[in-house]
Amino acid sequence: MVDCIRWNYPTDIRYGCGGISQLGSLCEELAVSNPLFVTDPGLVELGMTKDAIQCYRDVGSNIGIFSAIKSNPTSKNIEHGVETFNQGNHDALIAFGGGSALDAGKTVALLSGQKFGLWDFEDKNDNWKKAQISSIPKIIAIPTTSGTGSEVGRASVITDEEKALKRLIFHPNMLPTIVLLDPELTLNLSPSLTASTGMDALSHNLEAFCSPADHPMARGIAVEGCRLISENLLKAYKNGGDIEARGRMLIASTMGATSFQRGLGAMHALAHSIGGLFDSHHGTLNAILMPYVLATNRHKIEKDIEYLSTCLGLKSTFDAFLDWILLLREELNIPHTLSEIGLSKKAAPIVGKTAEKDLSASTNPIILSADNYEQLYLRAISGDIN
Repeated sequence: MVDCIRWNYPTDIRYGCGGISQLGSLCEELAVSNPLFVTDPGLVELGMTKDAIQCYRDVGSNIGIFSAIKSNPTSKNIEHGVETFNQGNHDALIAFGGGSALDAGKTVALLSGQKFGLWDFEDKNDNWKKAQISSIPKIIAIPTTSGTGSEVGRASVITDEEKALKRLIFHPNMLPTIVLLDPELTLNLSPSLTASTGMDALSHNLEAFCSPADHPMARGIAVEGCRLISENLLKAYKNGGDIEARGRMLIASTMGATSFQRGLGAMHALAHSIGGLFDSHHGTLNAILMPYVLATNRHKIEKDIEYLSTCLGLKSTFDAFLDWILLLREELNIPHTLSEIGLSKKAAPIVGKTAEKDLSASTNPIILSADNYEQLYLRAISGDIN
């Protein structure tokens, strides 16, 4: 049997300002009559969320709302969501919000009709084949931040609180049926969230670009994603009402999650480890870790980064790219060290061990040991890039 590489690409994406007004008609298109609307506690009472729900109610009367989700969704959040879905006899799921709502929503949809538990679908071996595919309802994903790109992903990151560990849940049918990208939904993002989610999108595109995996299409998308972010992130940060910059960032976020089919790397291995232990904001962690990981991988990625620098209109050197990252972080008021967000050296050994085992570690340009990750973490604590 020929050993072929498998490439997958995203789903039906509808993009446009004011696109949320189509939510009701999209549900009609999918023959959905009783969806569960999943969002997070910070969004559920906002006007834009109520308006989105009303867009559905303009064509349908039955809809449930679930928002008991932490910023890093936990297994308990998912269990509660599945109970809500099944008790309400819902026939589809609308995931509305940032990465937490999208990840939780997709996972609730996956588990809603299964006899297996959450961790039975961890992304290991062929666990996903256990699922009864016909029991996975249709999903409509509507991002309100420009960071995770979870709306075009076939996986979710869920925190195992008992083990203080983030675990990846995967199934191909977790990919939403329709994605609705409406830049107007991102206009109210605060400058700090614009910065951290935007840097998260950059980390996805950048790590996918640097991955050694063979996926030329994903690599090309990653380059364009980085370019869009280089041109628009600061604009969106400085002027939240710049709808064009908001739209380009939303697209770049989706591109990042598309490109990381090529894999991620040490930024995410560390961010998952730290986030599982301390419940820290994922985008902020990636933003802080970025230059330290780039420096660690330098001898493997230098030529690639020189090429990427050219595509971004920078001087074609690794140092020019690293300087751009450092300046961008400074202009976005991103902390330079992990110690600035309250982390300490004491956690280094456990961070190193869990990062080494993270799935993202397998596609870092250099395979790092637990000790390597421990030292990388300590450098990010002290601010020693090199």
